[in-house]
Amino acid sequence: MNAPTRRLKPAYKLDKSTAHYKRALDVMPLGVSSNFRFWGEGKTVYVKRGRGARIWDLDDNVYVDYRLGYGPAILGHCHPEVDAAAREGQQVGTVFALGTEREVAVAELIREMVPAAELVRFSNSGTEAVMAALRLARGFTGKDHYVTFEGSYHGLFDAAMWTADMANMTDPVKGPEIVTYGKGVPQLIRQLFWQVPYNDANRLETVLKAHAHNIAAVLIEPILGNCCGIPSKPEFLRAVRELCTRYGVLMIMDEVKTGFRVARGGAQQLYGVRADICTMAKAVANGYPIAAIGGREEIMRKFGRGIAHGGTYTAQAMSLAAAERTLTVLRDTSALGDIAAYGQDMQKGMERILSARGIPHSFTGHPSMSGLFFRETPPTNYRDWKASDYTFYDQLAGKLIARGVMCEPDSREPWFISAANGQSCLDETLNVFEEAVDLTLGELPADHANKTAPLMAGISS
Repeated sequence: MNAPTRRLKPAYKLDKSTAHYKRALDVMPLGVSSNFRFWGEGKTVYVKRGRGARIWDLDDNVYVDYRLGYGPAILGHCHPEVDAAAREGQQVGTVFALGTEREVAVAELIREMVPAAELVRFSNSGTEAVMAALRLARGFTGKDHYVTFEGSYHGLFDAAMWTADMANMTDPVKGPEIVTYGKGVPQLIRQLFWQVPYNDANRLETVLKAHAHNIAAVLIEPILGNCCGIPSKPEFLRAVRELCTRYGVLMIMDEVKTGFRVARGGAQQLYGVRADICTMAKAVANGYPIAAIGGREEIMRKFGRGIAHGGTYTAQAMSLAAAERTLTVLRDTSALGDIAAYGQDMQKGMERILSARGIPHSFTGHPSMSGLFFRETPPTNYRDWKASDYTFYDQLAGKLIARGVMCEPDSREPWFISAANGQSCLDETLNVFEEAVDLTLGELPADHANKTAPLMAGISS
């Protein structure tokens, strides 16, 4: 007797989302408010609502959400305690161009959880926080140059919109040309910018040894939040700290994504490394708009004493109330442990499915924000990822989304877990994942299938 054929979940229809896209296109560029929300006609999803670990689109298709707005909804969408706190905070008012009591309470909570944040200033977004941190470093040191690492992402402002052009690199010793993410970024900024490979302390020291007299800061993500969740090697992050101290350069830890997610005290707690300045944003208030800059007191005291920082909507009352409740939950409950455990269980399930089919794979990052990589050896830097073949992931992701598992279609973005994820989410995710893997295996183009035959047989590429 033949084994029963497994019933596949049909792909979702996006009729209403597509109709809305056409309407939106008439009044909005690409029909969206962020370039990254545009996935093409017939693919761009518009959300009707979110609850817990799931979101619903305009067609009432339901998805288990592993994007979480790129990480902010750490407790799940519309968390009742956080939303109740936000409504209570709203009774204070909206904006006053004056301070409120809760600013101090939230700043004290952040300092308690992140000892490096001896003093705290608030911003509205990760981009704004990093902008302020870089200005602060320059103002404190009196130097203008700065260093970042290949594959890092620090927001959408001119100083951060530079990347290594791996596609056109011809000399590995000389390295790739540094180019902008897009048009409109002044080329004059390039003369202030240095970039070195991730997880390579020797290359960083080479730059600092020659140019530290001009360099204000080394700006680093402890886990590459926009490149497969690739983590710093512990010895590398310790070396960055030591090199910054030795050469008189400030270490800015960009914890916009890792802050309050990978540990109560963020990656600084996880790695045991203390930055001079740090930024936090995504998980601070479970999706309400707020960010924070923290750092050594002697540095932070320069704000308002020669260094400008502000903003009409900074420390808005509703966001502060949401932040206070979110951080209290993360501090006082098992939420972060539960999130990590779920991420580990999901990886084990994916491991079982992929191994049964002889597909080499690995996971990168922290289980609360991990990347899936189709090679036995995980990448340790941006060059590893860029040189890999991510065709399988690209095709797989589209099939997952079309069947109710909302991952990022771009393999650079990690899968984010929320405290709202439970066993039903895991079961649904792994069932859809198995179907999507089989569909992807069956639909690889012939030339790609031939090229990756050894890979599909379980041999690392």
